[in-house]
Amino acid sequence: MLDNLKKYKIVLASNSPRRKELLQGLGLDFEVRTLSGIDESYPSCLKGEEIPMFISEQKAKAYLQGMDDDELIITADTIVYCDGEVLGKPADDADAAEMLRRLSGKVHQVITGVSIITRQVHRVFATTSLVEFDKLSDEEIDYYVTHYHPNDKAGAYGIQEWIGYIGVVRLEGSFYNVMGLPVQRLYKELAKIK
Repeated sequence: MLDNLKKYKIVLASNSPRRKELLQGLGLDFEVRTLSGIDESYPSCLKGEEIPMFISEQKAKAYLQGMDDDELIITADTIVYCDGEVLGKPADDADAAEMLRRLSGKVHQVITGVSIITRQVHRVFATTSLVEFDKLSDEEIDYYVTHYHPNDKAGAYGIQEWIGYIGVVRLEGSFYNVMGLPVQRLYKELAKIK
């Protein structure tokens, strides 16, 4: 499958072990390459899907200069969007616990922006999933933060971890998007590339 990509060296520009695992699920040969110091800030006027799309584009632009002619680079950014506010990666365990308290008993959006670039192609898209959390007790929140240390995850949780097992009441949209990469949509977009 995806024979149209055989002429490209595929690069996943991400440190995320979850994104690497998900992209491997498509059966593609790829390498992981990361640059440090990429600015992930965004204009305050952006809302919802515009935010991770903007950040994924910023990441993609950082790779353009050193990019080979036969490379295809995939960048992504995932945000948790609750009550019109972005919950990014927590600063520490206390921040993680506070984020989980904010998500407790509510529906929030998980939005991933993805950029696919070659020398000729520049595609950007976003996928949104709705996640509803049950009311979480302080004891459950503290247990999760203490045992799973979710400080590297947007919104301070990984749906594939314990908190997802006990806390997620309902999911509307792509489960894999909530993990950090909407692989079904990515597959469709990659299939369009010539």
